[in-house]
Amino acid sequence: MATTTATGISRIWRDARWRGRAFQALVALAVALLLYGIVSNTITNLNALGVSTGFDFLGQPAGFDISFSLISYTPTDTHFRVLLVGMSNTLLVAALGIPAAMFLGLVMGILRLSGNWLVVRLAATYIEIVRNIPVLLQIFFWQSLVFLLPTVRNSISIGDMAYLNKRALTLPELQFEPGMWIVALVVVISTVIAVGMARWRKRAQERNGAPAPFGLVGPLALIALPLIAVFATGVPWTYDFPELGRFNVTGGVQIPDTLVALWLGLVIYTGAFIAEVVRAGIQSVTKGQREAAGALGLTRNQTMSLVILPQALRVIIPPTTSQFLNLTKNSSLAVFVGYPDIVAVFAGTSLNQTGQALEIIMISMLFYLAVSLSISILMNWYNRATALVGR
Repeated sequence: MATTTATGISRIWRDARWRGRAFQALVALAVALLLYGIVSNTITNLNALGVSTGFDFLGQPAGFDISFSLISYTPTDTHFRVLLVGMSNTLLVAALGIPAAMFLGLVMGILRLSGNWLVVRLAATYIEIVRNIPVLLQIFFWQSLVFLLPTVRNSISIGDMAYLNKRALTLPELQFEPGMWIVALVVVISTVIAVGMARWRKRAQERNGAPAPFGLVGPLALIALPLIAVFATGVPWTYDFPELGRFNVTGGVQIPDTLVALWLGLVIYTGAFIAEVVRAGIQSVTKGQREAAGALGLTRNQTMSLVILPQALRVIIPPTTSQFLNLTKNSSLAVFVGYPDIVAVFAGTSLNQTGQALEIIMISMLFYLAVSLSISILMNWYNRATALVGR
């Protein structure tokens, strides 16, 4: 009986599948024990120091002001409100920076392959200089340039509709009226119609080998329906134009100088890396594709937009996703220029006031993790949508 049992155990151990599962179970058990030890030791040390743990502090009044906020905030609001302010300000940097960096990188990457000697050298100089200087120093550089702008009294007027000074860039504020939700709904519906028509025409053309009819239905729906909704609701928005006073600019929406400096630093830095990604993607397309496009009579611009870039996108998207993530995470450098992102106001001021370092840092880390995973999921979906599919 013992011999039979030993033989069975030996047979299972020689099975690579079961042996692999056993090792995985042992590793998982070791990791769980390690995490348990870390958490238990941390709680014990915190209790010994008299430091309370938990998230009750989120309901306590913050008691400090924040210089810039997308949502309403007063010093009497809670630390949870501070967290929301920090998250919204961080997301604003990412939302403004990612499209701008992509556009700059795309343009500079194409210019890097231009046939003009001067243009190529200028693009290469920009890329090599910017990529080899730390992004924090570049942010400091742009902030120092912002400090050279005139005072509020001597603000630079941009068509009497916007004012620029060392304190902020003040732009007209778009204010929506109650009927705006109708326009927004019509825009969504018209977009669905246009996308659906475009997909139907693409499938019909692939099936029949000829251009599908109703080519203007999608664009007309995308343009005409929102315009009809706008005029039917009486143009449901107004503009609040800024006015220059003696000591301040009133009205409009103010973009603080810290946001301008941070945005310029991140966009110009990340755009240089994206430019190299774009250049590599374009060069990955074989020369025969260009020759075939030329044989069909396509111009240089048509070849680039219709032949080269659609194929290069499949190479460009994955590394560009990494650059989007880098820009989002590098926005945490905002604390060095005084922009109130989540690191500055929540992992900074709130942490100093409450002393809940473990909880606050954990929440901040989870926020960046969630944002990074969301960007990755979106870009991976787009990458699959543009991938070549075998027939």
